[in-house]
Amino acid sequence: MVDLSAVHEEWPLAAAFSISRGTKTASHVVVVTLRDGDAVGHGECVPYPHYGETVESVLAQIESLRGALEGGLDNAGLQTSLAPGAARNALDCALWDLAAKKAGKPVWSLLDLPPPEPITTVYTIGLDTPEKMGAVARENAERPIMKLKLTGDGDLERVAAIRENAPRTKFVVDANEGWSPDMVEPFSKELAALGVTMIEQPLPAGQDAVLAELEHPVPICADESSHTRKELADLVGRYDMVNIKLDKTGGLTEALLMKQAAQEAGMGIMVGCMVGTSLSMAPALLVAQGAEVVDQDGPLLLARDRQHGLTYSGSVISPAASELWG
Repeated sequence: MVDLSAVHEEWPLAAAFSISRGTKTASHVVVVTLRDGDAVGHGECVPYPHYGETVESVLAQIESLRGALEGGLDNAGLQTSLAPGAARNALDCALWDLAAKKAGKPVWSLLDLPPPEPITTVYTIGLDTPEKMGAVARENAERPIMKLKLTGDGDLERVAAIRENAPRTKFVVDANEGWSPDMVEPFSKELAALGVTMIEQPLPAGQDAVLAELEHPVPICADESSHTRKELADLVGRYDMVNIKLDKTGGLTEALLMKQAAQEAGMGIMVGCMVGTSLSMAPALLVAQGAEVVDQDGPLLLARDRQHGLTYSGSVISPAASELWG
């Protein structure tokens, strides 16, 4: 019989981190532990207030499935037992980890996937003044790709300052719904000249239909507008890429299916993250294989990571050790 434990953990950030919607100084995660005899599986999620989630609501959702888990609920059954979101993500990843530990095989083998290879992640620079963002860029100028948090007014000055301080680095930018429609065409043109290769979620979700009518020389990626496969049909023609996050899809199971569906629809793939520990990132590395943009730098933004955390060599991430997950 499977025994369930779910706890809230707080992980301080190395420095305050800002996006267009606010600033945070710590990451609040929920960790699920599933025990079946000697086998133990773990999963982590990051409740996201913008999606109506709190630590308390996520813990309550997880607890509501205690009886079902004791009765043998598996990954397939979980998909219809809980809505997509952080709670389902932690449970789905913990179930996969438990299955791997019981089988003595890695998750990628259970899923008939090829062995994961090291991948290169973006390094994210939080929203700030052009001068401060430029200074961070200068300290990280040898990283191959950076993700820049933007907000609207002053964004071109921010990117220009960062480009000056990191002349050889590839850039993607994330507006977190902070632009207005009249910014898209001129900003895209200017950002292309500054070497930006992707713009993430410039307009608010639900107000993005106009993107189909706007010229944008830089590919645009959906984030807040896209959670699971069911939104994909509406995104085609508006967006060129989709950002897959396990806390949005509700776990690895749906994330892999969404990746396949998006590729079949001709969309590029970004695999993103909330700010969490290596336990949040490890399952996403299986989805990130072959993705055009990988954003799995959450642990680099923390003051410390958990034991057996992922190995980062600069911006290159090695596959997870089994002691961590999978």
